[in-house]
Amino acid sequence: MTTNKLSPQLRKKLLKWQKNEITEHQIYARLSNSIKDPHNRQVIQKIAADEEKHYQIFKRYTEKEVNPNSFKVSFYYWLARLFGLTFGIKLMERGEEQAQVAYLEVVDDIPEIKVHIEDEEEHEHQLIGLLDEEVLKYMGSVVLGLNDALVELTGTLAGLTFAFQNTNLIALSGLITGISASLSMAASEYLSSRAEGGETNPLRSSLYTGIAYVFTVIILVLPYLLLSNYLICLAWTLLNAILVIAVFNFYLAVAKDLKFGKRFLEMAAVSIGVALFSFGVGILIRQVFGISV
Repeated sequence: MTTNKLSPQLRKKLLKWQKNEITEHQIYARLSNSIKDPHNRQVIQKIAADEEKHYQIFKRYTEKEVNPNSFKVSFYYWLARLFGLTFGIKLMERGEEQAQVAYLEVVDDIPEIKVHIEDEEEHEHQLIGLLDEEVLKYMGSVVLGLNDALVELTGTLAGLTFAFQNTNLIALSGLITGISASLSMAASEYLSSRAEGGETNPLRSSLYTGIAYVFTVIILVLPYLLLSNYLICLAWTLLNAILVIAVFNFYLAVAKDLKFGKRFLEMAAVSIGVALFSFGVGILIRQVFGISV
């Protein structure tokens, strides 16, 4: 099909895809300059070159230069720098399956689109090889720290909330319990990793576990440091727990190609269930022993 025979609808689609290709080319090109690992950098440079090639295919039909989406370039570049190359790229590439279906609709008009689809499928296989990032190696340690902190501290704070009914005292008790538990968990993870003798560094495993635990402690205790109504603080803490679970499971689902819904519901049910049970225990203890603070 020649350029002057392009329908307005097809031309609009091509310009949209052309803009997307040059945008992704810019993202990959910028990322390749920040990657230290030679293998990963070479793969990213190859993908960047392919995206530029796809842009030129569309340009031959539209006969028009298209500028990249500068906001999207900056957004995904910094997303990958802050949260890891694998997460940033896989999140960006999530829309490729829908794009490949759309390309098939115009393959009769533009035969070269078939090459584009094959290139995109190759990209997915190449990206799997980019999972050699430190944070992904130690994801098990992060999971351990988050899970333990969420389950233990939501339960502890819920129990303390009705037992004490004093936000300052609850916050102080929560921080002492949380920080002490984080040190204990980090030490246990160090000893466990050292005994297993796997590929991960025991010291780094313990650091990831401890940092994840402390981060969760701060997020959960924060409402009690800011507000005076203990019931509102408990509700906010439970909301924070659900938010942490959602964000973490979304990250894991994207970076490691896992199902989001089932893992999120499982973690949320355990954490909230333990918190409600502990809240009931706090009420019982307060009534049985007549504790008044």
